[in-house]
Amino acid sequence: MTPAMQDLLLEALWQTALMVGASAAIAVVIGLPIALLLYATGPDGLRPAPWINRPVGLLVNAARSTPFIILMVAIIPFTRLVAGTSIGTTAAIVPLAMAATAFLARLFENALREVDKGVIEAARAMGASRLQILLKVLVPEALPSLIAATTVALVSLVGFSAMAGAVGGGGLGDLGIRFGYQRFMPEVMATVVLILIFLVQGLQSFGDWLVRRTSHR
Repeated sequence: MTPAMQDLLLEALWQTALMVGASAAIAVVIGLPIALLLYATGPDGLRPAPWINRPVGLLVNAARSTPFIILMVAIIPFTRLVAGTSIGTTAAIVPLAMAATAFLARLFENALREVDKGVIEAARAMGASRLQILLKVLVPEALPSLIAATTVALVSLVGFSAMAGAVGGGGLGDLGIRFGYQRFMPEVMATVVLILIFLVQGLQSFGDWLVRRTSHR
């Protein structure tokens, strides 16, 4: 492989890391509050409110059920408004973050529901407010599951970023399509696939390690 191609691979790897890292960070920051809202307003939540829970849940489900490639195209005007362009690595972060936010919101909500009800009742008996229960009881207790959910989302985002590259988003997917497929360079495609495999394995292993470190069991 030529030095020029090696430079392209490093640049594509950086673009993929940027897309995955930035979109995951945005998804966690937005998805966790949504999950807390869905949990709190659910039928068995701290303050049931169907008029909030159902519309928010419907929006989350709609975003989750939309195939990513269609979502990318459907929100091009919004992407252009936010990023100033509809192509490139920065633009790809917008649909990636939107897809990951909906995905994580449901995973986070499920993680919160797994917390032992006895812990919540004990916090109530000690006079904790709803907000304190959400932030100081539920989130710490569910932390291992929240980390596991984030790991799943990161792995999925690696695949989504490759898909984004196929439609002008940059990154490893774009490099694999342009050189490995269109220019008939199988060694480039093989290298891209190997890098993606190692990237996914690394993220999964690190996430599993964090889950073990934070688990109370």
